[in-house]
Amino acid sequence: MTDTTAAPDARAADRYEIRLLVILFLSFGFVFFDRQALSFLTPYMNKDFGLSNAELGTLSGVLALTWALAGMFAGRLSDALGRRKPILIVTVVLFSLFSASSGLMGGFAGLLVARALMGTAEGAVLPMAQSLMVEASRESRRGLNMGLLQGSSAGLLGGILAPLVVVWIAETYDWRVAFYVTIIPGLVMAALIWKFVRERSPRTPAEAPRAAAVRVPLGEVLKLRNIVVCMLIACCYLTWFVTIITFTPTYLTEVKGFSPGTMSGVMTCLGVAWVLWGFVTPAISDRIGRKAALIGFTALAVCCPLAVVYVEGPVLLGAIMVVTYTGLGCFTLFMATIPAETVPRGALATALGLIMGVGELAGGFLGPMVAGRAADQWGLQAAMFIAAGGALVVVALCFALKETAPAVLRRRAAA
Repeated sequence: MTDTTAAPDARAADRYEIRLLVILFLSFGFVFFDRQALSFLTPYMNKDFGLSNAELGTLSGVLALTWALAGMFAGRLSDALGRRKPILIVTVVLFSLFSASSGLMGGFAGLLVARALMGTAEGAVLPMAQSLMVEASRESRRGLNMGLLQGSSAGLLGGILAPLVVVWIAETYDWRVAFYVTIIPGLVMAALIWKFVRERSPRTPAEAPRAAAVRVPLGEVLKLRNIVVCMLIACCYLTWFVTIITFTPTYLTEVKGFSPGTMSGVMTCLGVAWVLWGFVTPAISDRIGRKAALIGFTALAVCCPLAVVYVEGPVLLGAIMVVTYTGLGCFTLFMATIPAETVPRGALATALGLIMGVGELAGGFLGPMVAGRAADQWGLQAAMFIAAGGALVVVALCFALKETAPAVLRRRAAA
């Protein structure tokens, strides 16, 4: 007897996969739009607050700290409850409110509180979004979808739109207004998630809810080599990323003497690279393997902060940044794709939250504070050297990973 429902079911699952990807792409993109706004608005805020490099690093660090703790807690809670959607809706609403509150603050202490609250809300978004996405994705598109969600979305909205939009608003109106407008897209995305996102994907097998309900002890997750290696990679790669994005705008304006407009243009080149490599790197990894892609693209990423120091012209610097800012494409691999292909479904959000959380604690929280103090002591170039060193350590760590790409494993089995 011919199964007449399989094709329609497959088409419905494919349509839902695309719809989910678009909604989560925009949702996580606006998370990074809000997160990046502080770095681009620093030259304007300094007129009111006079932030030191150490204080700037602390503002980035405290967001990473609360982001990390929230991600680890939300991931474990989600796996325990077997629910993703309600947590995602609440956190998207809250990060929008807390981001806008930065514009109300009158000094460093107020900004510190606002950024801490913002990180508390934002930290849960990625584990929830990636858990929903991996369950809805075809195996052949898993790396690409997760890369678009985490890498390209953050690059487009946080790397390209954020410097253009917030700098324009700050120039035209005031830096506080730039924070206020961030509330609007988040609330819109929360409404779309509530209306269109399902708790369970059409691709989820009937027995999957029972499998997800079986709690996997945290100790079992930590016995998996790939999870431990990915946590170490996250620590070093977050140092690379947060240090670059926190101190490059100030480096370009104060050390190289670029105008705010020129700085915005160069930073937009990082956004272009972010979008490009955000989907190209995971897509390539679907074919050549996660490990090989991580090693090759991270080796390129070492050069990006060095270019900030040694390349003088803004046009040439922007071009080199597009070629070497490859790390954000790698983030999806060690933060989402490799863990998703390593752990059982009942531990998926736990693993994603753990890797993101540990990475944010070490690389996102401690990294920029150490880099900020080093910059105050030895100059802003010290922060760029710290970023390059973080990527260099990642290259070495990647050799300890076990391959997880399904296509590569099938080729090896056939050979």
